[in-house]
Amino acid sequence: MNFFTRSKNTDDADDHKLLQSYRQTGDLAVLGRLYEKQVPLVYGVCLKYLRDEDQSKDAVMGIFEELVTKVKQHDIKQFRSWLYVLARNYCLMQLRSGKKMETVNLDDFMEFTPILHPDDDNREAAMQALERCMDKLPPAQKQSVGLFYLKEQCYKEIAEVTGFSLNEVKSYIQNGKRNLKICLERNSE
Repeated sequence: MNFFTRSKNTDDADDHKLLQSYRQTGDLAVLGRLYEKQVPLVYGVCLKYLRDEDQSKDAVMGIFEELVTKVKQHDIKQFRSWLYVLARNYCLMQLRSGKKMETVNLDDFMEFTPILHPDDDNREAAMQALERCMDKLPPAQKQSVGLFYLKEQCYKEIAEVTGFSLNEVKSYIQNGKRNLKICLERNSE
């Protein structure tokens, strides 16, 4: 089977069985079978964020390496959805770490509609604007948004760390993201 073609069998029950089998045995072949079915999704996410085929292929392999440990650390209900978030966060961290910083903008980082499009000359100003807007958020929103986007924590992890309920975490992230967008739009005018 070609590395980047979609497998026909994407049954959630089968995914759950493979996930449980890997957790019990640690057999990388089992994890490989589970991941292979999702490679087209992961590659598409990577291509969307990294905008480079070779870097996206490398990211697909890097994400698999992360799965070896992360699958055992998280309570995963829907593997495909969880993997999508993991792939997105992996790519955002690649962009943030400077491996492709010359083409990243705040839209990619925070998934906003077009607000700011910093070039090399004003990238620092754009990042400072984001920091200022983060500081204006209510404490619960600031903490939740920071943990979700910058620390790559899932809702459940954020709830455990902060003591907020899952619904509160979701609300704080959604409202914080909206408030950041509004603040950044005002600063760009």
